[in-house]
Amino acid sequence: MMELKTDASMDAMRLPGRVVAEALAAVREAAEPGLTPQDLDAVAHAVLREAGATSPFLGYRPSFAPVPFPAVLCVSVNHAIVHGIPTDQPLRDGDLVSADFGALLGGWAGDAAVSFTVGTPRPADLRLIATAERALAAGIEAAVVGNRIGDIAHAIGTVCRDAGYGIPHGFGGHGIGRRMHEDPAVPNEGRPRRGVPLRHGMVLAIEPMVIGGGTDDYVTTADGWTLCTTDGSRAAHAEHTVAITHDGPRVLTSL
Repeated sequence: MMELKTDASMDAMRLPGRVVAEALAAVREAAEPGLTPQDLDAVAHAVLREAGATSPFLGYRPSFAPVPFPAVLCVSVNHAIVHGIPTDQPLRDGDLVSADFGALLGGWAGDAAVSFTVGTPRPADLRLIATAERALAAGIEAAVVGNRIGDIAHAIGTVCRDAGYGIPHGFGGHGIGRRMHEDPAVPNEGRPRRGVPLRHGMVLAIEPMVIGGGTDDYVTTADGWTLCTTDGSRAAHAEHTVAITHDGPRVLTSL
């Protein structure tokens, strides 16, 4: 069931949103060759504790998962697309990292993701990340009263396809509020003027995921969580929590 938020509720959602932004900024700043994804998880966990917030990721177990998620941060490296469980494998120079993080504070949730390179970047990775960020910006621009969910999906998909990249089928954004995952679903590809009408008070986690090899195929690894490309190509992920208002889209997970 979709819940429309009041203006006061959208203001309150800015609090966990800021925690999310601060944690992702800290993770990005800390990342360097030799550190592990588990080290980055510890950085994000420290931000949560300092803010008095809790994690919607830690212990989360949707129907597809064989075990609850064991960390506060998803760390997806290179050919991992999303949902990466932080490991003790040291990051290497040139790795592409996608970090996805959520926070619960004051009864509300925030959720965002960022992709970045560690050490010396590959030009192809920078193009991939820039495309994910442009797709996110296009999706946010389409998140206005009077449009529909399909307009967001179409905007994201157009940017990704025009760049020659793949989009993992069946994964996309979602409503967010008291819980991390609420209605409606927000696909990363679709037809304009279709789907749920966008109304003042809707809050959405908009999150394009792009596959560098151009295929839409993926596999789930043995951990039951991590989605990886089938061809070994790299992937990127970008996400913001966005409130839809009469004054236009309001990003709640910015610094």
